[in-house]
Amino acid sequence: MNSQISPLVRVSVTIVTCLFLLVCSDKKPSQSNSALLGLVGSNQTQTNDENGSDQLLSSGVSRAVAPSLGSSPYLVGVGISDITGPAAEVGMMGFAETAQKTEGIYMRLWSRAYIIGDVSKRVVFVSADLGMIFQSIKQAVSKKIAADSELAPYYTEANVLLSATHTHSGPGGYSHYFLYNATTAGFIKENFDVIVNGIYKSIKLAHQNLVPGNIYINQGELTDASKNRSVVAYDKNPSSERSFYNANVDQTMTVLKLVAADGRELGMVNWFAVHPTNVGPTNKLIGGDNKGLASYLFEKNKGTNYSANQTFVAAFAQSNSGDVTPNLWGPADGVNDYARQNIIADKQYQKALSLYQSANTQVTGSVDFRHTYVNFSNLYVSSVGTTTCPAGMGASFSAGSVEDNAVSVDFFDEGTTVDSLDWNSNAADAFKASFLGGALGVLWPASVSESYKLCHAEKPVLIPTGVASFDGNPWTPPIIPIQIVKIGNLSILAIPAEVSTMAGRRIRSLVKNIMENDYTVVAALSNSYTSYLTTREEYSSQQYEGASTQFGPNTLKAYEQEFGKLATALRNGSTVPSGPTPPDLTNFQATFQTGVVFDDVPLFKSFGNVFTQPSPTYTSGAKVTAVFWGAHPKNNMLIGSSFVDIERQNGSTWTVVARDNDPSTTYKWQRDGIAYSKITTTWDTTSYPKGTYRIRHRGHWKSGWTGAISAYQGVTNNFTIQ
Repeated sequence: MNSQISPLVRVSVTIVTCLFLLVCSDKKPSQSNSALLGLVGSNQTQTNDENGSDQLLSSGVSRAVAPSLGSSPYLVGVGISDITGPAAEVGMMGFAETAQKTEGIYMRLWSRAYIIGDVSKRVVFVSADLGMIFQSIKQAVSKKIAADSELAPYYTEANVLLSATHTHSGPGGYSHYFLYNATTAGFIKENFDVIVNGIYKSIKLAHQNLVPGNIYINQGELTDASKNRSVVAYDKNPSSERSFYNANVDQTMTVLKLVAADGRELGMVNWFAVHPTNVGPTNKLIGGDNKGLASYLFEKNKGTNYSANQTFVAAFAQSNSGDVTPNLWGPADGVNDYARQNIIADKQYQKALSLYQSANTQVTGSVDFRHTYVNFSNLYVSSVGTTTCPAGMGASFSAGSVEDNAVSVDFFDEGTTVDSLDWNSNAADAFKASFLGGALGVLWPASVSESYKLCHAEKPVLIPTGVASFDGNPWTPPIIPIQIVKIGNLSILAIPAEVSTMAGRRIRSLVKNIMENDYTVVAALSNSYTSYLTTREEYSSQQYEGASTQFGPNTLKAYEQEFGKLATALRNGSTVPSGPTPPDLTNFQATFQTGVVFDDVPLFKSFGNVFTQPSPTYTSGAKVTAVFWGAHPKNNMLIGSSFVDIERQNGSTWTVVARDNDPSTTYKWQRDGIAYSKITTTWDTTSYPKGTYRIRHRGHWKSGWTGAISAYQGVTNNFTIQ
């Protein structure tokens, strides 16, 4: 995760999270050509059911004849689906601030799926507007694919890669591991289901949209959209290694352009390393931050129809951004966050568009993949002659990345090491570490064993996530997925962590040398989540990222070892063992958050009534605000629909010109009294034409008598933009 994490929260998650959540309260198979290329799609229509939920309806009739590649090298398909979770009263994922709970929507979150196949194999790449892809999500999506007779013959966990953009402005509570649900009052099933169903649907759409096509690749440098936020750690790397690179962050953007054989542009995906943390921890509106906005801008340019089953899809995927901030102006201040987000988003959009438009180098070669599970809690690493460690988060974890979004109170400073906790020179920190360690040692003796402490070397463990447990399961996953997806002469390395700049460079270089591919990219935050991955040298300084490198000082060497095995297997055409299967912890989940009890409105009012009407006229560029009597958005998240529509009059009809996914609008929920809800809608009229408009709000309310949930709508008076 990132940056700001309340020290008190982290400490309570430590010592006791025992007490914390006992009650509950970012951190950073070969088949014939025709059989495998199979079903391109069935006739479908997308509708909204009576609850406003987006449904994918199939006629049940698939194409009788599998698509032929013809003269094209690949089958290509894209799909996009809404994954926007509860827009009120759910803790947000990323900053681990208990006070940061959703209160509305700035932009919707999306799952963007890409399927590419050749004559024998297919791979799936998904970029989702999420803080992380937790193991629970990959497991649940894999189950849905396995249960789908149309998808199961072609896709398994081995050739499906799920990656998160790492927005810090989405609802959380969708992990199956304790640490990552600690600040969301446990597991939030509503959010989990929306995410799983949306990712699955985007893959289904991509599958049904498969057509013969070509892929083009391009690369370029984006030099003014990021900076290193952990220079102290980066500079610990050998000077000879650092001098090989032009900057202390990766500035290369890699773009894929997907085009159908008939010339139709299908989609774009790019990888560029930068944290989506322009929007800081004071924000309570759901959104995709700079990467989500960049996707919106690209898709708007290409005329994307978010309600269509077939449309252009543009993903701004994440790479080795573990120590890379977009906050060129200093930490997010809660005042200029969105303006700065817009700048960084536009820089990524403009660079991606330029590379896309000039892309003329075709991707060539076979499609392939390798996937395995590895237990990182005690993995022997031959290159260093020792093992990794059961997971643990260091003292500096509590400081957050102060260069990015500073914490209000430091419990420990960044750079806190075993040696710095000296009773003579640093008695206060030494006492805190000793007290916490002793308290945790009573509960989990393994956390204070000499072998555990020595294994983590410079790191004084604050939260022993690999040995602490309430139910027999560790607080973070010990078994993690390692995966390489090969699309012609491009290799995509799926790493389940936030990868520092130099750590990413080392793994990328290793794999590229083994596979001898022209292009290699890191897809960070993929398939699972284990916090950070730094180099051994960076780890020694115990900055926030090093303290969050869970499996100890040899974690990167372990990754290099395991990725080397996969790369060698791909090069030689050999298989790899599947590895130990991670446990499914579905039945171990608990939530301490109540659902919606009931909704109400004042006497003589109805749901959807307007509390505050817009003014009759506005000048172009003004912001229009209206307030409605509404209900709790948890009643129905309106997947594929919208809580807010801006409608423009065209003669006797009205046309929707903006929805709650558009950055020109905001939808904000606020509790009023015990069961009343006020909905504030805001619309920025900049770039919209003069004319007559109105605002529509829709939602669902829950009866306190019957528990029934019913739809409602409200519309403002007309107003003009002059």
